[in-house]
Amino acid sequence: MARKKTPVNNSPYPDHVIETIARCLWPDIQAFYESEEGQKAFADWKAEQEKKQQPDEQEQLPAAA
Repeated sequence: MARKKTPVNNSPYPDHVIETIARCLWPDIQAFYESEEGQKAFADWKAEQEKKQQPDEQEQLPAAA
């Protein structure tokens, strides 16, 4: 028996409207992240995310005796 998909869309908009907007935006988003500027922006964002996670990891490590 096939499983039913659990709905992810919690917005008041129907899925077909969200999919249509996504299909319109996808080429521009893809072109941005393939560009030099987009790759730099992603690298900056990724470094920022890693900085945010480092203090959390240090707090969870047990203190050396």
